[in-house]
Amino acid sequence: MTPARVAIVIVTYNSAPVLGGCLDSLAAGAAGTRLAAVVVADNASKDDSLSLAEKAELPVRPVQVGRNAGYAAAINAGIAALDLAELDAVLVLNPDCRLRPGALAALRAALDRPGTGIAVPRLVGTDGVLHHSLRRTPAVRRALAEALIGGRLAARIGTLGEMVTDPERYERPGPADWATGAAMLLSVEAIRRIGPWDESFLLYSEETDYALRAGDAGWSLWYDPSAVVEHIGGEAKTSPMLAALLTVNRVRLFRRRRGRVASAGFYLAVLLGEAMRAAAGRRTARASVVALLRPSRRLRALPG
Repeated sequence: MTPARVAIVIVTYNSAPVLGGCLDSLAAGAAGTRLAAVVVADNASKDDSLSLAEKAELPVRPVQVGRNAGYAAAINAGIAALDLAELDAVLVLNPDCRLRPGALAALRAALDRPGTGIAVPRLVGTDGVLHHSLRRTPAVRRALAEALIGGRLAARIGTLGEMVTDPERYERPGPADWATGAAMLLSVEAIRRIGPWDESFLLYSEETDYALRAGDAGWSLWYDPSAVVEHIGGEAKTSPMLAALLTVNRVRLFRRRRGRVASAGFYLAVLLGEAMRAAAGRRTARASVVALLRPSRRLRALPG
């Protein structure tokens, strides 16, 4: 059997400290596939991200986006640099990810399931600890539950939370509504049907939007635990600016997909949760409350 033809699109922005480890993992991670191209789509980094990529012993194609346009814009630029007619799938990858050996082939095999347009791996930290990367469709009751008792506790009560935390769920392959976008393999046919990523989100919720739009178009997202990817991540937990952007984007995405009454309920539930945590002294929550209440204070463009 001829190995699947796969390209990888890595989005970078001042990513030199982590990009080397990502690139070093690709040869073993892509074993069993034909790695046609590695596109490094750079959002105007001020460090050595691009020069580091060009030195890698891989079929690297640097793409300069020209500004810090966000994750979705860089993905679109990276995919646009590829000849999709020569490919079977495209892996979208964060620069702070490292593929474990054979991960790409396992994801590609998952795309052979009828109707599967997106395949996602088991994400773990550099210490091997599982990341809860699977999610359920956003809903008002879930937002309210997370506001009142917290996302982690809500996730432990049946399907009440948006995050999937059941350890058994991560041990078996299966569909999910959406998943965090650090590593996602997209079939070429799905890319053509779904269209470009929504660049208005800048960061956060763009992968939610893309996966839900895939579902709207009849494509499923499939999780395969035999494909393992290490992911560092976590900036939104400590940066008030990024936390506020994440929160606002959650509300914007819901509003685009649901009616006015449901959207108002979702907004109020999210605002309640952030206000409660802001009152407890959490800086990221205070920034989120300000962004929710004062649209003029919301981030319109990324720094740099």
